[in-house]
Amino acid sequence: MTQSKSTPQPAHSGTLSLALDFGPLLVFFLGYKFVGMIMGTAAFMVAIVIAVIVSKWKLGRVSPMLWLSAALVLFFGGLTIYFHDQSFIQLKPTIIYAFFALMLFAGLARGKPLLKYLLQAAYDGLSHAGWMKLSRNWALFFVAMAIANEAMRRSLSFDTWLAVKVWGVTIVSVIFAAANIPMLMRHGLKLGDEPASDDIGETTPPQG
Repeated sequence: MTQSKSTPQPAHSGTLSLALDFGPLLVFFLGYKFVGMIMGTAAFMVAIVIAVIVSKWKLGRVSPMLWLSAALVLFFGGLTIYFHDQSFIQLKPTIIYAFFALMLFAGLARGKPLLKYLLQAAYDGLSHAGWMKLSRNWALFFVAMAIANEAMRRSLSFDTWLAVKVWGVTIVSVIFAAANIPMLMRHGLKLGDEPASDDIGETTPPQG
C-alpha cells in the first residue's frame, strides 16, 4: 500500500508543492494590489486553507512546511485584519525561516538530517552525508532569509517588500536549490528519473 501511494508522487508532487506554496502568496499579492490590504489578507487566508485541502487531496499528505505556513498565515492574517496593521503579516516569514533553521540545526546537532524526513527522501540515492550537507546548507539559507526579511520589512515600503517577497524570494530559493545539485550528485543523487528537478518545489522555503 505504501508503494502504491508513493509511486506516482515523484513525477508531479514537486511542481504541485511549489504551486501550493507560491499560489497563496500570489493571491495575496494580487489581492493587495486590487482590493487592498484587508481583503487581500482575507484572500490569502482562504487561499492557504485551499492549498492545505488540495495538498491532502492530491498528494495524500500535507507537508510540515505547509502546515506551519498555514497556521501562521491564519494567525498573523487575523491579527492584521483585526488591528489593521500590515506589520503582522510581514513578521510571519521571519518566524517561519527562523523556526526551520532552528529545527535543521537541532537535527544536525543530533546527527539527523531533518530535511530527509521533511522531503520524504525526494532525492533518490542521496547518502547520509549528502542529506547532512543539504540540511546544513538550507539551515544557513533560512538564517540568511530571516535576517533579510527583517532588514527589508524595516527599511522598505510595504509595496516594495511584497514585490521582493513574491518574486525575488521565489527566484532566489529556486536558484539556491539548483545550486545544491552538483554537491548532491557527488553524494549519490541519481538524476535518471529527474527527481531533483521534479521535487525542487519541495526543497524551497515555504512561501508567504
